[in-house]
Amino acid sequence: MAVATLHYIHDPLCGWCYAAQPLVSAVADTLGDRVSIRLHGGGLFDEARTLDPELAAHIVHADERIGSLSGQPFGKPYLEGLLAEQGTVLFSLPPTAALLAADALDAGKAYPLLVAIQNAHYQRGLRVVEPSVLTELAVEAGVDGDAFERSFAQLQGTATIEHLQASRRLLREVGGQGFPTMALEIHGKRQILPHHYDYGRPAAFVNRVAALLPAVH
Repeated sequence: MAVATLHYIHDPLCGWCYAAQPLVSAVADTLGDRVSIRLHGGGLFDEARTLDPELAAHIVHADERIGSLSGQPFGKPYLEGLLAEQGTVLFSLPPTAALLAADALDAGKAYPLLVAIQNAHYQRGLRVVEPSVLTELAVEAGVDGDAFERSFAQLQGTATIEHLQASRRLLREVGGQGFPTMALEIHGKRQILPHHYDYGRPAAFVNRVAALLPAVH
């Protein structure tokens, strides 16, 4: 039974959140029986933005640093496809709504779907703002496709915007500076969980989290 909650304030299209993916996944894999992961989408691109050369150059530069620090791979379809194509749209609301939809159906599927969305974007160069792509990824993550589409339709719009607003309130409450921010909650008390030192070192991050958990009796 989980004794702690890892509040993960993130965005599916945030490169540094992709860098943190191995850290969060290691906690899920190693400490999943003691730590539950709760996703809070913050809305990095809260309005649809068409990629332009200036933004693309900024992203490429950041991705080079992310890759060197974290070891996370960036696929050719992303680098030479998605980032190079005119008309690529960055919009956080559809993938965030998808995560809410998966969570509403099965809380255990939300984080696997986030991983699938990140990998689809950064490795496969898929357009994860498109509902059809999100449905395919949800199915790959083990969610029933028809149920997902119904849940996704219900949670788009107001519900997603309210979720973003709540996530940003939480970010302020815990004293976070941006995405990703992690806070560990134990017995109703939350504390910021440093992770920047552990990019590329998931075992060290697991040890950091484990050291804060109540002793097992």
